[in-house]
Amino acid sequence: MLLCAFALSAGHVVDLKEFGIRPGIKADMSPKLSKALTAIAERYGKEDVTIEFAPGVYNFYPEKAVVTNYYISNHDQTPEKRVGLNIDGWTNLAIKGNGAEFMCHGRMIPVAVVNSSGVSVSDINIDFADTQITQVTVENNSEAGIVFRPEEWTDCRVDKKHRFIARGHGWELMPRAGIAFEPESRRIVYRTSDIYAPLDSVVALKNGSYLAPKWHHASLVPGTKVALRTWDRPSPGIFLSENTNTSLTNVRVHYAEGMGLLAQLCDGVALEGFGVCLRGDDDRRYYTTQADATHFSGCKGHISSSGGLYESMMDDAINVHGTYLKVVERIDDHTLTGRYMHPQSYGFKWGEPGDTVQFVASRTMEIVGTPNTIASIEPADAPSVTGAKLMRITFTQPVDTAVNAGSSCGIENLTWTPSVTFSRNTVRNNRARGSLFSTPRRVEAVSNLFDHTSGTAILLCGDCNGWFETGACRDVLISDNTFVNSLTNMFQFTEAVISIYPEIPDLGSQSKYFHSGIVIEGNRFATFDAPVLFAKSVDGLRFVNNTVTLNNDYPAFHQNNFTFRFLRVKNAIVENNTFSHPRQVGFDIR
Repeated sequence: MLLCAFALSAGHVVDLKEFGIRPGIKADMSPKLSKALTAIAERYGKEDVTIEFAPGVYNFYPEKAVVTNYYISNHDQTPEKRVGLNIDGWTNLAIKGNGAEFMCHGRMIPVAVVNSSGVSVSDINIDFADTQITQVTVENNSEAGIVFRPEEWTDCRVDKKHRFIARGHGWELMPRAGIAFEPESRRIVYRTSDIYAPLDSVVALKNGSYLAPKWHHASLVPGTKVALRTWDRPSPGIFLSENTNTSLTNVRVHYAEGMGLLAQLCDGVALEGFGVCLRGDDDRRYYTTQADATHFSGCKGHISSSGGLYESMMDDAINVHGTYLKVVERIDDHTLTGRYMHPQSYGFKWGEPGDTVQFVASRTMEIVGTPNTIASIEPADAPSVTGAKLMRITFTQPVDTAVNAGSSCGIENLTWTPSVTFSRNTVRNNRARGSLFSTPRRVEAVSNLFDHTSGTAILLCGDCNGWFETGACRDVLISDNTFVNSLTNMFQFTEAVISIYPEIPDLGSQSKYFHSGIVIEGNRFATFDAPVLFAKSVDGLRFVNNTVTLNNDYPAFHQNNFTFRFLRVKNAIVENNTFSHPRQVGFDIR
């Protein structure tokens, strides 16, 4: 009886070799995998199935991949997406990679899981053979311009207009900017940030190098590695949408032309040993993803990332937020039209009947009126939610008269807000920031290493003016983390190692407070510069039992010369901290 019960609980186990899906074959696995999933669903149904890959390399190409019309938060809204492994509508599906490597070509989504429940993915590595980031080595830097040599794996040329063009499977582009890395440490070069790279008058030299006469930058000494890039982000490495209880274990993304992982409208996502990382210490690349390592938009339930490695990406390790809709029309006392405002965030479901919302004045980021409940919601400019920018929302209770088209208010969905645990992760050598949290539910950032994150290590944000990413943090614990030399470069919201920085255009008119309930305790800061904590519009802040050690690894340069800078902060406690240079500790309280 016990054996029968175990067999039933294990479900059906399928070895994909049965369907001709084998590693080490140059042929495209995309159509075979799609057919295999269809056959498995017909044989067993879409529930309680385990599919297994054999170890090895599997090639995926876009031409015969599954074609979808996914609108993906914080990505370019291109008309169609092509997917290598597309999981849609499954329940309790386990995908065991056993160390398999998905080698993708061209532009595509390697893995998508949508409209599913209880899906687990383990032991898979994702990479691209032709990356849209072009790595070059600076060979000479003079008044004549910069001479650089692309890595040997790069396909590039100078076109008839003298533009430097990088090419790959089905794509070509001209890089417009770059991130510079130190060749030995792999850290981003001090005080270089985003480097403008004019490559529209390039000369191809006979030895395989290129001269860019318009490109000048004093910090690019010979030997510097530069990741030349555009700002495009068509699709993530892993896409999760409208799922419940998704887990990824020992999954690594080595490259994606967008986020490493993007999850939207998911209820519960667990990452264990997840990595957006290089292929090892001997990897010749210095970069990973084009944007964030992981990004969670409009999710609920619990999000966890534990024991992960996030390195060398072109943006943050994790960003958790919702999306404000801007009120553009008041139809009646119960009905509003809200608009997705950012060009990379629209076209997907924003809420559903029964959700609780609140209204926020964008100038002061203060709550207007009282929370309300969605009675009905439908797209106002499209036949379905897919691709829509305008949402017509009817509420169960009358909406405060202060919320109208002229008042510049945003609508925040409070139901679709998650709690977060970010623990035992390593974040290092990346562009921009370490981690971003914008959720009113419990956030724990504990026992992480933030090593040369370039900008701010931890950012608590909120913005109803530019990015339109919600919302206020109400319960945050930042504990037992180690911060090593953040702030070597300047990026947006980079005011201190920990930056509590909601975007509030009219702070002087604000009477309430945006963030609250923030505890920063038992952390270790190793820093070469002054700012450790910046806070704006906070009620309830504790900075206790931390150790701050000043070093001489880099010259101090930050415009903020204060260890603690507080703007409209009350109920703040700063005590029992240890400073290696106590005489240099400064406070700016306004």
